[in-house]
Amino acid sequence: MIYSSKDNEKIKEIKRLHKPKYRNIHGKFIVETEHLVEEASKAGLIDYLVIEEGSYINVDKPKLIVTKEVMKYLSKLESPSKFLAVCNKKKPKEDLGTKVLIADAIQDPGNLGTIIRSALALNYDSVVISEDSVDVYNEKVIRATQGAFFHINIVDMVITEEICEMKEDGYKLLGTKVDSGTDVKFVDKPDKFAIIVGNEGRGVKKELLDICDKHIFIPTDPDSESLNVGVAASILMYELNG
Repeated sequence: MIYSSKDNEKIKEIKRLHKPKYRNIHGKFIVETEHLVEEASKAGLIDYLVIEEGSYINVDKPKLIVTKEVMKYLSKLESPSKFLAVCNKKKPKEDLGTKVLIADAIQDPGNLGTIIRSALALNYDSVVISEDSVDVYNEKVIRATQGAFFHINIVDMVITEEICEMKEDGYKLLGTKVDSGTDVKFVDKPDKFAIIVGNEGRGVKKELLDICDKHIFIPTDPDSESLNVGVAASILMYELNG
């Protein structure tokens, strides 16, 4: 069977998954492009595939074949891929590991994707994302991770509660503060720690900074604009990676 109508109820069901409300209701999300579909397959998250008629991908999952017009309707890409996967949401691990990056109210999908990608590349164990950040299942976030999303522990939670628990559990909490604190190059590298990076406009929330063991910053040229949070997080993770 080839799905050729945008009014088909199954097609509408898939289309709704572009909205966070329906992703939460059904516990599913969408990935596009052959590379990300293959990464989702490696992670064992694919429920079923949507493939444009005449195309082939070596992934052993149930397949819905659709016309080019229907794929264009389902896609969020300017140039739609021929492959789309409906995936089950990831189950986070309770054990966060010893090196954690906490994202506080990050709003830009590209920034959050960069943070996740760098965290995996630099061998961090988990990325913890605040409840007021952009939805980690947003298609732009997942694309920006270039597949890293599928291979690192990602946890959504109420940050204030979580970092209090982490502190009790022996984590050193390092909050970024651009106008004061300790140059990250001179910070002793704890055995078990979490770096907190904040919102693009206002930085880390004051109530979180008040809980931190230390405030850290990256020295930059005073005449330059502040660093993009994705870039800043990557530098901090690298410097504390010893």
